[in-house]
Amino acid sequence: MNSTVLILPGIGNSGPEHWQSLWEQANPSFVRVQQRDWDYPVCGEWLDVLEETVARVGANAVLAAHSLACVLVAQWAAKTHLRIKAALLVALPNPDGPTFPKEAVGFLPLPLKSLPFPSIVVASTSDPYGSVAFARSAASAWGSRFVNIGPAGHINSESGLGEWNEGLLLLQQLAA
Repeated sequence: MNSTVLILPGIGNSGPEHWQSLWEQANPSFVRVQQRDWDYPVCGEWLDVLEETVARVGANAVLAAHSLACVLVAQWAAKTHLRIKAALLVALPNPDGPTFPKEAVGFLPLPLKSLPFPSIVVASTSDPYGSVAFARSAASAWGSRFVNIGPAGHINSESGLGEWNEGLLLLQQLAA
């Protein structure tokens, strides 16, 4: 893969058994975007960090976002003038839903306009933070390819996916 992959964890960051962390450990071109506060995310702060990182990395960047970071990518895409190669958006939570973390500030409303880069939205039928119908609707509005991986919870370390090779294949397709 000749792109820099920016790993964008959601609230709480991604622990050592999360597919994002495993991908980062196995691939020197994968770089985690570090936020100041993982537990009390403020959208404006997270946007600034993503903007600065993409500006530094350049247009060959591919984003690998999980959970709240999917909302971040949609917010960023609606505001930035920078370009990226593509984005993999995994386990999109519903920011209007009852399980959306109250600690996350400023992530509403969710932009629902076409993303200016190729993207894939990956959803699970058993995700407690966002339904398949919600993810499919957002994917349609964003012009994203939609992939339903069946019952995989929040598509995180608790889902038992390990390195999640199917997700890595999707990322490689976007980067190609």
